[in-house]
Amino acid sequence: MEESIRQAVAEGADSPLSAVSGSDTGTIQGLPTAPSPDFAQLMAYELKLQKIDLRTYSPLVLAYIGDAVYELLVRTKVVNAGSMQVSKMHKRSAELVKAHTQAELVHVLEEELTEEEVAVYKRGRNAKTVTMAKHATMADYRAATGFEALVGYLYLAGRYDRLLRLVHDGLEKMGELV
Repeated sequence: MEESIRQAVAEGADSPLSAVSGSDTGTIQGLPTAPSPDFAQLMAYELKLQKIDLRTYSPLVLAYIGDAVYELLVRTKVVNAGSMQVSKMHKRSAELVKAHTQAELVHVLEEELTEEEVAVYKRGRNAKTVTMAKHATMADYRAATGFEALVGYLYLAGRYDRLLRLVHDGLEKMGELV
């Protein structure tokens, strides 16, 4: 039965996911793409995720998931640049995810952030941590934690468009999007 639900979702039919956007087609780099279910809704269904109240999560929990989400976005961009040695991809990714770069990124985004986003960032930045990155100043580490908390917050809130816009704008302002 679950397989038939997955198939129905993939074909864009009504399903327990109700708001699946399976009828839209688009292009990636000029190539047509097949209709697909909304990834977030499919993930929620397959992993049996529960609705959550983000206000109950500590800023360090938001930073924990935000770190992984930002890393995935950066790795996706690096891999998309073309096939190369994995060690070179790792070096490039590491440059973009290190605390100093994240601190710089959030600094260039300051004027774009809403009041709500600034509050989430500040909660993350001001959170008490027991560890610190080996090659980062305390100021960069705290700013990076704030940025990761914001990324985690936007991700868990399902505000992917805003998350991607901020990452795009930050990387572009830093000259990292070519």
